[in-house]
Amino acid sequence: METHEVLADAFGRIVEDVEGAVDGLSADDLAFRPDPDANSIAWLTWHAARVQGDHVAALAGRQQAWTELGFDQRFGLDLDPGDIGYGHTSEEVAAVRVEGPALLMEYLRAVTDRTREYLATVDAAELDRVVDRDWDPPVTAGVRLVSVINDSTQHAGQAAYVRGLLDRRR
Repeated sequence: METHEVLADAFGRIVEDVEGAVDGLSADDLAFRPDPDANSIAWLTWHAARVQGDHVAALAGRQQAWTELGFDQRFGLDLDPGDIGYGHTSEEVAAVRVEGPALLMEYLRAVTDRTREYLATVDAAELDRVVDRDWDPPVTAGVRLVSVINDSTQHAGQAAYVRGLLDRRR
């Protein structure tokens, strides 16, 4: 198995995990928060897709699916187009609402498709390419990809946990 195939598999599993967390939920279910300052399933899913879309688009040197494919308009959030959710307030988390899981999954799949396109071009030299010198040691493309996988996997797990809390309330 090639390195890019391992990475593509990891990103694909994020989609599967998120799909399991959001499948069959209503708008109110997706907006459910275990306490007033907790993240909702909708926000966790949106944020995981935004981080992946932002970071991988930067690695690939291309425009983000968020703006290029019009998801920024379709979600209708009153946010800067570059906002990925980092540091959101409780009010900003609550503002991420969708009618159902379809739009969330369409966006995550579009981002993941673009990620797979990029990964198909990745070789050892690309993984070693320094992409951020503001850290010690500097961040490479490979480290950035692992970071995105880690972040997205955590948020997918959090969404599944909140889904479990929601299901037990019924």
